[in-house]
Amino acid sequence: MTTPTFRSDITVELVKHNAADTDVLFAARVSTGTKTLVGETGDLAKRDLGLINYLMRDKHGSPFEHNSMTFRIEAPIFVIREWMRHRSGWSYNEESGRYTELKPVFYIPSLDRKLVQEGKPGRYTFVKGTAAQHEIVSRVMEYAYQEAYEAYQVLLDAGIAREVARSTLPVGLFSSMYATCNARSLMHFLGLRTADERATFPSFPQREIEMAAEQMERFWAQLMPATHTAFNTHGRVAP
Repeated sequence: MTTPTFRSDITVELVKHNAADTDVLFAARVSTGTKTLVGETGDLAKRDLGLINYLMRDKHGSPFEHNSMTFRIEAPIFVIREWMRHRSGWSYNEESGRYTELKPVFYIPSLDRKLVQEGKPGRYTFVKGTAAQHEIVSRVMEYAYQEAYEAYQVLLDAGIAREVARSTLPVGLFSSMYATCNARSLMHFLGLRTADERATFPSFPQREIEMAAEQMERFWAQLMPATHTAFNTHGRVAP
Protein backbone atom coordinates (compact mmCIF):
# COMPACT_ATOMS: atom_id res chain seq x y z
CA MET A 1 0.00 0.00 0.00
CA THR A 2 1.20 3.50 -0.81
CA THR A 3 1.70 5.69 2.26
CA PRO A 4 -0.36 8.92 2.18
CA THR A 5 1.34 12.27 2.52
CA PHE A 6 -0.17 15.32 4.17
CA ARG A 7 0.21 19.02 3.45
CA SER A 8 -1.25 22.30 4.67
CA ASP A 9 -0.27 24.61 1.81
CA ILE A 10 -2.13 25.45 -1.39
CA THR A 11 -0.09 26.40 -4.43
CA VAL A 12 -0.85 28.75 -7.31
CA GLU A 13 1.46 29.11 -10.31
CA LEU A 14 1.02 31.71 -13.05
CA VAL A 15 1.50 29.58 -16.15
CA LYS A 16 1.04 32.23 -18.83
CA HIS A 17 -0.55 35.61 -19.27
CA ASN A 18 -1.49 38.33 -21.70
CA ALA A 19 -2.44 41.01 -19.22
CA ALA A 20 -1.39 44.63 -18.76
CA ASP A 21 -3.00 47.92 -17.76
CA THR A 22 -2.66 49.09 -21.36
CA ASP A 23 -5.09 46.35 -22.42
CA VAL A 24 -7.78 48.16 -20.44
CA LEU A 25 -6.92 51.50 -22.02
CA PHE A 26 -6.84 50.30 -25.62
CA ALA A 27 -10.17 48.52 -25.15
CA ALA A 28 -11.79 51.59 -23.59
CA ARG A 29 -10.55 53.98 -26.30
CA VAL A 30 -11.24 51.89 -29.39
CA SER A 31 -14.39 53.85 -30.23
CA THR A 32 -12.67 57.24 -30.31
CA GLY A 33 -9.15 56.33 -31.41
CA THR A 34 -7.67 58.33 -28.54
CA LYS A 35 -4.06 57.39 -27.85
CA THR A 36 -2.81 55.69 -24.74
CA LEU A 37 0.08 57.72 -23.33
CA VAL A 38 2.77 55.29 -22.23
CA GLY A 39 6.14 56.85 -21.43
CA GLU A 40 9.60 55.52 -22.26
CA THR A 41 9.79 53.81 -18.88
CA GLY A 42 6.49 52.04 -19.46
CA ASP A 43 4.71 54.23 -16.90
CA LEU A 44 1.18 55.34 -17.65
CA ALA A 45 0.37 59.02 -18.05
CA LYS A 46 -1.85 60.76 -15.51
CA ARG A 47 -4.69 60.78 -18.03
CA ASP A 48 -4.36 57.02 -18.50
CA LEU A 49 -4.48 56.39 -14.76
CA GLY A 50 -7.49 58.67 -14.54
CA LEU A 51 -9.33 56.63 -17.16
CA ILE A 52 -8.70 53.35 -15.33
CA ASN A 53 -10.00 54.91 -12.11
CA TYR A 54 -13.03 56.29 -13.91
CA LEU A 55 -13.87 52.93 -15.45
CA MET A 56 -13.53 51.20 -12.08
CA ARG A 57 -15.46 53.85 -10.14
CA ASP A 58 -18.39 54.05 -12.57
CA LYS A 59 -18.51 50.30 -13.17
CA HIS A 60 -17.70 50.26 -16.87
CA GLY A 61 -16.53 46.67 -16.76
CA SER A 62 -16.01 45.38 -20.30
CA PRO A 63 -12.58 47.04 -20.89
CA PHE A 64 -11.23 44.90 -18.03
CA GLU A 65 -12.08 41.70 -19.92
CA HIS A 66 -9.55 42.07 -22.77
CA ASN A 67 -6.71 40.17 -21.09
CA SER A 68 -5.99 36.66 -19.93
CA MET A 69 -4.23 34.87 -17.08
CA THR A 70 -3.80 31.09 -16.73
CA PHE A 71 -2.98 29.58 -13.35
CA ARG A 72 -2.10 26.07 -12.26
CA ILE A 73 -3.56 25.32 -8.84
CA GLU A 74 -2.96 22.48 -6.42
CA ALA A 75 -5.65 22.40 -3.75
CA PRO A 76 -8.00 20.03 -1.91
CA ILE A 77 -11.07 18.95 -3.86
CA PHE A 78 -13.38 20.91 -1.56
CA VAL A 79 -11.57 24.12 -2.56
CA ILE A 80 -11.77 23.35 -6.27
CA ARG A 81 -15.49 22.54 -6.05
CA GLU A 82 -16.16 25.87 -4.35
CA TRP A 83 -13.94 27.62 -6.91
CA MET A 84 -15.90 26.23 -9.85
CA ARG A 85 -19.01 28.06 -8.71
CA HIS A 86 -17.34 31.02 -10.43
CA ARG A 87 -18.45 30.49 -14.03
CA SER A 88 -18.57 33.85 -15.82
CA GLY A 89 -15.19 34.63 -17.37
CA TRP A 90 -13.52 31.43 -16.13
CA SER A 91 -12.34 28.27 -17.89
CA TYR A 92 -11.23 25.11 -16.05
CA ASN A 93 -9.52 21.80 -16.71
CA GLU A 94 -8.98 19.51 -13.73
CA GLU A 95 -6.99 16.36 -13.10
CA SER A 96 -9.20 13.36 -13.88
CA GLY A 97 -9.75 10.44 -11.54
CA ARG A 98 -11.21 8.50 -14.47
CA TYR A 99 -7.99 8.46 -16.47
CA THR A 100 -5.25 8.42 -13.86
CA GLU A 101 -4.66 6.82 -10.49
CA LEU A 102 -5.03 9.56 -7.90
CA LYS A 103 -2.05 10.21 -5.66
CA PRO A 104 -2.46 9.93 -1.87
CA VAL A 105 -1.86 13.60 -0.99
CA PHE A 106 -4.27 15.01 1.58
CA TYR A 107 -5.01 18.29 3.32
CA ILE A 108 -4.39 18.82 7.03
CA PRO A 109 -5.07 22.30 8.50
CA SER A 110 -1.98 24.12 9.72
CA LEU A 111 -1.61 25.26 13.33
CA ASP A 112 -2.62 28.81 12.44
CA ARG A 113 -5.90 27.67 10.83
CA LYS A 114 -8.81 28.75 13.07
CA LEU A 115 -10.86 25.67 13.94
CA VAL A 116 -13.84 26.73 16.07
CA GLN A 117 -16.96 28.41 14.71
CA GLU A 118 -18.86 30.70 17.08
CA GLY A 119 -22.21 32.37 16.46
CA LYS A 120 -25.17 31.78 14.18
CA PRO A 121 -25.06 31.29 10.39
CA GLY A 122 -24.49 34.63 8.74
CA ARG A 123 -23.19 36.15 11.98
CA TYR A 124 -20.45 33.78 13.03
CA THR A 125 -16.71 34.07 13.49
CA PHE A 126 -13.89 31.56 13.68
CA VAL A 127 -11.50 31.43 16.61
CA LYS A 128 -8.24 29.65 17.18
CA GLY A 129 -8.45 26.08 18.38
CA THR A 130 -6.64 24.64 21.35
CA ALA A 131 -3.57 22.46 21.05
CA ALA A 132 -5.77 19.46 21.87
CA GLN A 133 -8.22 20.37 19.10
CA HIS A 134 -5.44 20.70 16.56
CA GLU A 135 -4.04 17.36 17.66
CA ILE A 136 -7.37 15.55 17.26
CA VAL A 137 -8.02 17.14 13.87
CA SER A 138 -4.66 15.96 12.55
CA ARG A 139 -4.92 12.51 14.09
CA VAL A 140 -8.49 11.79 12.97
CA MET A 141 -8.00 13.20 9.49
CA GLU A 142 -4.82 11.22 8.92
CA TYR A 143 -6.55 8.03 10.04
CA ALA A 144 -9.60 8.64 7.83
CA TYR A 145 -7.45 9.50 4.82
CA GLN A 146 -5.32 6.39 5.20
CA GLU A 147 -8.36 4.13 5.52
CA ALA A 148 -10.02 5.75 2.49
CA TYR A 149 -6.94 5.42 0.31
CA GLU A 150 -6.42 1.81 1.34
CA ALA A 151 -10.01 1.11 0.27
CA TYR A 152 -9.30 2.82 -3.06
CA GLN A 153 -6.23 0.65 -3.58
CA VAL A 154 -8.13 -2.54 -2.69
CA LEU A 155 -10.69 -1.77 -5.38
CA LEU A 156 -8.04 -0.95 -7.97
CA ASP A 157 -6.15 -4.16 -7.15
CA ALA A 158 -9.40 -6.08 -7.65
CA GLY A 159 -9.66 -4.72 -11.17
CA ILE A 160 -12.33 -2.11 -10.44
CA ALA A 161 -12.34 0.87 -12.81
CA ARG A 162 -10.70 4.03 -11.51
CA GLU A 163 -13.89 6.02 -12.06
CA VAL A 164 -15.70 3.69 -9.65
CA ALA A 165 -12.93 3.21 -7.09
CA ARG A 166 -12.44 6.97 -6.63
CA SER A 167 -15.82 7.16 -4.89
CA THR A 168 -14.09 6.02 -1.70
CA LEU A 169 -11.88 9.12 -1.58
CA PRO A 170 -12.67 12.22 0.53
CA VAL A 171 -12.81 15.89 -0.49
CA GLY A 172 -9.58 16.53 1.43
CA LEU A 173 -7.67 14.81 -1.40
CA PHE A 174 -5.48 17.19 -3.39
CA SER A 175 -6.33 17.77 -7.02
CA SER A 176 -4.82 20.07 -9.65
CA MET A 177 -6.37 22.24 -12.31
CA TYR A 178 -5.71 24.92 -14.88
CA ALA A 179 -7.89 28.00 -14.38
CA THR A 180 -8.01 30.83 -16.91
CA CYS A 181 -9.68 34.17 -16.25
CA ASN A 182 -9.58 37.86 -17.13
CA ALA A 183 -9.10 40.77 -14.75
CA ARG A 184 -12.82 41.44 -14.40
CA SER A 185 -13.65 37.85 -13.47
CA LEU A 186 -10.65 37.74 -11.14
CA MET A 187 -11.80 40.91 -9.37
CA HIS A 188 -15.20 39.35 -8.78
CA PHE A 189 -13.48 36.25 -7.38
CA LEU A 190 -11.25 38.32 -5.11
CA GLY A 191 -14.17 40.39 -3.86
CA LEU A 192 -15.85 37.23 -2.60
CA ARG A 193 -12.89 35.05 -1.66
CA THR A 194 -10.71 37.46 0.33
CA ALA A 195 -11.37 39.31 3.57
CA ASP A 196 -9.96 42.83 3.23
CA GLU A 197 -10.62 45.93 5.32
CA ARG A 198 -10.76 48.06 2.15
CA ALA A 199 -13.77 46.14 0.81
CA THR A 200 -17.04 48.06 0.53
CA PHE A 201 -18.92 44.79 0.98
CA PRO A 202 -17.13 42.58 3.51
CA SER A 203 -16.73 38.92 2.62
CA PHE A 204 -16.20 35.92 4.86
CA PRO A 205 -14.41 33.33 2.73
CA GLN A 206 -13.31 29.90 3.80
CA ARG A 207 -9.65 30.24 4.66
CA GLU A 208 -8.41 27.57 2.24
CA ILE A 209 -9.80 29.26 -0.88
CA GLU A 210 -8.62 32.62 0.45
CA MET A 211 -5.08 31.22 0.60
CA ALA A 212 -5.26 30.59 -3.14
CA ALA A 213 -6.93 33.94 -3.85
CA GLU A 214 -4.18 35.84 -2.05
CA GLN A 215 -1.53 34.21 -4.24
CA MET A 216 -3.46 35.01 -7.42
CA GLU A 217 -3.87 38.61 -6.35
CA ARG A 218 -0.12 39.01 -5.88
CA PHE A 219 0.52 37.81 -9.43
CA TRP A 220 -2.20 40.06 -10.83
CA ALA A 221 -0.96 43.12 -8.93
CA GLN A 222 2.43 42.74 -10.64
CA LEU A 223 0.87 42.41 -14.10
CA MET A 224 -1.72 45.20 -13.82
CA PRO A 225 -0.66 47.50 -10.96
CA ALA A 226 -2.83 50.48 -11.95
CA THR A 227 -5.92 48.32 -12.28
CA HIS A 228 -5.16 46.61 -8.98
CA THR A 229 -4.75 49.98 -7.23
CA ALA A 230 -8.05 51.22 -8.66
CA PHE A 231 -9.75 48.01 -7.51
CA ASN A 232 -8.61 48.66 -3.94
CA THR A 233 -9.37 52.39 -4.09
CA HIS A 234 -12.96 51.76 -5.11
CA GLY A 235 -13.87 49.19 -2.51
CA ARG A 236 -12.67 45.93 -4.10
CA VAL A 237 -15.87 45.57 -6.12
CA ALA A 238 -15.63 44.19 -9.65
CA PRO A 239 -16.86 46.70 -12.24
